[in-house]
Amino acid sequence: MTAADAASTESLPFGADVAKLLHLMVHSVYSEKDVFLRELISNAADACERLRYEAIAQPALLGEDPKPRITLTIDAEQRRLTVEDNGIGMSREEMVEALGTIARSGTRAFLERLQGAEGGAGASMIGQFGVGFYSAFMVAGQVDVVSRRAGAEAAWTWSSDGQGTFTVAPASADDAPARGTRVVLHLLEEAKDYTERARLERIVRAQSGHVPVPIAIIDKPGAEPAEVADGAALWTRPKAEIQAAEYTDFYRSVAAQFDEPALTIHYRAEGRQEYTALLFVPGSRPFDLFDSERKGRVKLYVKRVFITDDVEILPRWLRFVRGLVDSADLPLNVSREMIQESPILEAIRSGITNRVLNELEKLADKESETYAKVWDAFGGVLKEGLYEDFVRRDALLALARFRTTASPDGWRSLKDYIADLKPNQTAIYYIAGDDATRLQASPHLEGFRARGVEVLLLSDPVDSFWVTMSPSFEGKPFRSITQGDADLALIPRSDAQQDEKPAEDAAMTAFVAFVKSTLGDAVSDVRVSQRLTDSAVCLVAPEAGPDRQLEKMLSGAGRLKSASKPVIELNPRHALIAALAGLDDGVALKADAAQLLLDQARVLDGEPPADPRAFAERLARVITSGLPAGAS
Repeated sequence: MTAADAASTESLPFGADVAKLLHLMVHSVYSEKDVFLRELISNAADACERLRYEAIAQPALLGEDPKPRITLTIDAEQRRLTVEDNGIGMSREEMVEALGTIARSGTRAFLERLQGAEGGAGASMIGQFGVGFYSAFMVAGQVDVVSRRAGAEAAWTWSSDGQGTFTVAPASADDAPARGTRVVLHLLEEAKDYTERARLERIVRAQSGHVPVPIAIIDKPGAEPAEVADGAALWTRPKAEIQAAEYTDFYRSVAAQFDEPALTIHYRAEGRQEYTALLFVPGSRPFDLFDSERKGRVKLYVKRVFITDDVEILPRWLRFVRGLVDSADLPLNVSREMIQESPILEAIRSGITNRVLNELEKLADKESETYAKVWDAFGGVLKEGLYEDFVRRDALLALARFRTTASPDGWRSLKDYIADLKPNQTAIYYIAGDDATRLQASPHLEGFRARGVEVLLLSDPVDSFWVTMSPSFEGKPFRSITQGDADLALIPRSDAQQDEKPAEDAAMTAFVAFVKSTLGDAVSDVRVSQRLTDSAVCLVAPEAGPDRQLEKMLSGAGRLKSASKPVIELNPRHALIAALAGLDDGVALKADAAQLLLDQARVLDGEPPADPRAFAERLARVITSGLPAGAS
């Protein structure tokens, strides 16, 4: 290195998240260290694919070396392993950005999971947040990266021992590839078996044999390269020729997952649009499933040329699906932005979305247990489509599964629900909230349980929204049991008791009027309840407007200027209500009791009393009035 080069060498600290990640990798023991090679090969293949794309507009970038390749070079004497590609390469700025920081959202959650994992469980998380390069430090004490961007004169060397800093310096022309990136791993003593050719071949064939770039191994410096993977794209081969293990390996690479896919969808569409799709429904939930950007992870190819992974192939409510689409019709020589707006891509989107839903329907019919696991992992995301996609709402409702009062620990379909409707039942009843266990204890369910009427227990945040957009299923409207009148009079009870309307009781009528007068503007109405059988009181939303849970969510998000006044329902058969109705209006206890009934209803609804101090004072007065004379 010349004096000028030395002067331009710069030492920089890793981003905070990278430093944490490196510390975890270097100081932890993982059972699947082979993952580092798959990650480096995957990065190299991406670089080759990106060069192919840029060369569409700038053919000169390929120069006299048009064929992409990845080469692994073994130097057992020096305990070095090199992974080199002739892809797009990196400039100095790109090198600092790509290798010194982690930009993807969700990294903190990933690091927390990684830090709490043990053994192989930790290894299975590597790569899921775009951090695969750093897995090299599990086997290397030092990593050098030499890269020259296609079309550039300058080359740069990035170097680090993974201890918190890295250096970037100019690389001499003789030491750098003509184009692309060379990653040199200075292997740890305990990782020296990664210089064994047989082991490397086994890893490459098992984990990276599907990548669309040929891979060769040079088993010692100066030897001729020997091809171990031919770069044939898996998705271009007939399904009958592909083994399940090959699909799994490809899925793990493209999805950055280490589980088995729950569903593989591989088909070729012909007709007005020609394209091949190879898609996977993961067997477990990806870490970024609820990323606020809600971006999909399906890659777009055109005639086997990688175009982008930043275009919405599938709607956001199918963002858990991984894989790729290879089109024969989209033009190669237009920008990613123009492709996004292409009517051809829109037709492909529609066809693929419908195919995924059809395949999920087949899975639900033929392998109900597998589908139950898929719904358990991704049902909350699929239900976003009920709110966003009017055209496919009926298909999504048919796929939807629910916890219900009839099956609180299992999944029920709406088809099952409709089949078990009670005589005179004309609606699909539901209760929404943020906790399924608390929903099951809600007093609103009492009248429905007494009649054996099944109620959907909706505890996902999106549930409160889609039910307002889905008016019916098979002609039966969705109806919240926390809104409006229960309207249960026509449905007979399933227990031995029969519905008995309370006799017209002047005292009860007067008590309802008294409570309404006492509570004033705190409620919109007070009425006798049809839905209560055991509890004394409950709150319901007025017939017009949102139900209780949706109103809470909108108010909490600042979307409502003011909440509507609730309706309080009284159970005339309850001993407490009957006793209070028998008191004279002049008794001081009666006014306190009316206020406490409202506070009790709020607590049962998951809310605190509106005025905790006043609640405590009223409760103290009521308790004191019931104590024996002279007690304190």
